[in-house]
Amino acid sequence: MITEIVILAMIAAFLGLRLYSVLGRRAEHEEEPVPTRFDQPEGGQRRSPPQVAPTAQPQVRQREMGLFPPALEQGLRAIAAADRNFEPLAFMEGAKGAYGMILEAYWRGDREELQQLCDSDVYEGFAGAIDAREAAGETLDNRLVRIEQVELVGAELDGRIARMTVRFTADIAAVTRDAQGNVIAGSLNDAVESTDIWTFSRDVTSAGPDWLLDETDEG
Repeated sequence: MITEIVILAMIAAFLGLRLYSVLGRRAEHEEEPVPTRFDQPEGGQRRSPPQVAPTAQPQVRQREMGLFPPALEQGLRAIAAADRNFEPLAFMEGAKGAYGMILEAYWRGDREELQQLCDSDVYEGFAGAIDAREAAGETLDNRLVRIEQVELVGAELDGRIARMTVRFTADIAAVTRDAQGNVIAGSLNDAVESTDIWTFSRDVTSAGPDWLLDETDEG
């Protein structure tokens, strides 16, 4: 009986030492948790979000500038100087998404979405075309098959208004149907290459990040 007690005591001591050594090593090397923007210190005051080092963003921008034609560098730098959150590559990705959203909203006659994505002049043009289409009893059954190329062709800062002009090359299958659903133009089996040159604008002093479609043209 005494032997069993001694053995159990030795096992307990061994496990205790092992547990202490593991916790000890963890405590010595464990990093302090990084506070998030929602963490609050003692006293209830919210911590400020981490600040980007002053040189980090210009370095990122410098690398991105090299991906665009030299003729656009002056305009891009002017926009970046006026808007510290401006990132050319992020803009291009957003423009690609906006292209598809605006086309599809126009095709299905969604005026509300178009009004959110376009400035007043462009919206009125789209809305007028939708009105004429509905008056004729016609609907569009178009499909954006793929976007082949997205190319930045213009960048400028006019006062506080930044403008970015993008050329989109896409394959679109276009069909127009009458009130009875009959195809009166186009075909869904044959996609046609389409080139559009769209200009997006944004007030760089605005708190919102959204760019609006400011002008449309065909390439």
